[in-house]
Formats: sequence, C-alpha cells, structure tokens
Amino acid sequence: MGAGPLRYVVAYMTPTETIDAPTRSKRLKAATSSTHDSLDKRIMSEDIFSSRDRFAKFLRVQYRFHRDIQTLYATPLLRALLPDLAQRQRLQQIAADLADLGQDIPAESAPVIANDIELPQALGWLYVAEGSNLGGTILFKLAAKLGLDAAFGARHLAAHPDGAARHWREFTSALDAIGMTDTQEAATIDGANVAFRTVRGYVEQEFS
Repeated sequence: MGAGPLRYVVAYMTPTETIDAPTRSKRLKAATSSTHDSLDKRIMSEDIFSSRDRFAKFLRVQYRFHRDIQTLYATPLLRALLPDLAQRQRLQQIAADLADLGQDIPAESAPVIANDIELPQALGWLYVAEGSNLGGTILFKLAAKLGLDAAFGARHLAAHPDGAARHWREFTSALDAIGMTDTQEAATIDGANVAFRTVRGYVEQEFS
C-alpha cells in the first residue's frame, strides 16, 4: 500500500477564509457530523468495554484504519503543512495493544487510499485520524475498567503529553491555515466522509 505523489501544487492554493467565517475545521465537523455520529453510535452499540475480547475487536478496527493511512505520515508535503505529523501516527501503538491482549494483527488487505490521492482528500483522512485521537481520551478512561492503560492494552488511546486538546488545536490551526478553493475544500469533506465510512465497514466486518 502507498500514497504516492500528491497531485496538488502549493502555489495554486488560494485562501478563501474571511474573518467572520467559520474555520475550515468547523465546517468539516458540520459537514461530516452525520457520518461521524453514525459511526460512533455503531461502535458503542457493540459494548466494546464489556470484555477484553470485544475491545480487541475494536483494536482490530483501529489497526486497519491506521494501516490505511500510514503512508500519509511520510508524505513530505503533508509533513510541511501539518505540525509534528510523523509523531502523530499510532499504528505501532495499536499493534502493541493487540499484542498485549494476545491478538494477531489483521491480515494485509488491498489499499483503500489511491497512490495518486490528492492533498485535500488526504487532509480529510488525517482529520478523521486526529479527531479520533481527541475522542480517544474518553475511551481511554473507559478502558480502565478492563485493566487497560497507557502501559498495557490501551496505549494508543492515551493523551499526548502536551494534552489532547492542545494537540488537536495545533492540528486544526494548521489545517485552517491552508488556502483552498471551494472545490478543494469539498474534496477534503469527501475524504473525511470516505474515511468514516471505511471505518464503519471495518466495524461491520470485525463484529459480524
């Protein structure tokens, strides 16, 4: 799997924000809220904190999604635009959590992100990943009742040392600062919705 050269040129970015307009990250949240809320409810309907076995199924979902986006973290353009991007990846932490619970990592599958993915769509996928980091702090507290913590089984849900909220604000500030046309922003929204639907598909498969 791989995300090859992003077919997008920084020189062609044109800012569209106005001082009173909602930020891009807020528009993204509004435009994806239905898909996002549906996914959250579907995951929680599986009672993932009722046992370690059910939590392990959730870990498998997480692993599959983060494996999908792994190559985005090594993309030079994305690294230039987003702060500490390389340090934001969590695939290895999820793999360690699975190992803690005696689980094998999911088998390899066909890539879901095209090699020629464009920057706006890639940003949509990363928006979903970073949002899950923020929401993961709540799940981290719930995982404690299973005896899981930052050293065993739930390390990928632990907040960043600087604080989850601050880490999220740094990401959204960078995202908001990228100039885009309306068409490019629509592509970012589409990328985020595709990411949410992809995770939903993994939930259906792992909990079937």
